[in-house]
Amino acid sequence: MIAIIDYDAGNIKSVEKALMALGETAVVTRDKETILGAEKVILPGVGAFGDAMEKIRGYGLEEIIQEVVARKTPFLGICLGLQLLFESSEETPGVQGLGILRGRIIKIPDDGGLKVPQIGWNSLRFPNSGRLFRGIGEESYVYFVHSYYLQAEEPEIVTATTVYGVQIHASVEKGNVFACQFHPEKSSDVGLRILQNFVAI
Repeated sequence: MIAIIDYDAGNIKSVEKALMALGETAVVTRDKETILGAEKVILPGVGAFGDAMEKIRGYGLEEIIQEVVARKTPFLGICLGLQLLFESSEETPGVQGLGILRGRIIKIPDDGGLKVPQIGWNSLRFPNSGRLFRGIGEESYVYFVHSYYLQAEEPEIVTATTVYGVQIHASVEKGNVFACQFHPEKSSDVGLRILQNFVAI
């Protein structure tokens, strides 16, 4: 069973539907025992960093997420879920993230004629091998919706990058923690393969 953490963020149902399409059992929940008993855990979400952390803390989910990671349960953050894994974001100065990974969440510069937020398909490069991308070729396209991007402090954890005015760390992997800035559940066959790779870990 895969637990999808429910903290009133958008985009949760589309992740559930994608997993069901793969034949997986997925439960949208904020119940501690259900999350801790899951084989895999996913933190999806769209929205604002500060609001999301307030809800996560309000529902008592921060300690549960930390425990899932400490137990070495495979954990996947998607979009805002990636950003929340880091210490802070320029979107909401002074609000602490989960701090599971080290890096900065920075506003995409809008001075180059590019539209912000970035909404649409962009291709990936793989600076380090990542288990999420087994069987997926470089320059494969995935779907992004975001105004802020990751600069990870540890270059060795970056498994995918893309370019949108600046180089964006699009996916990271460290131990049992995985995260994607893009939306695999909205990225057609490539995205389903990424989710399938996560399920197979």
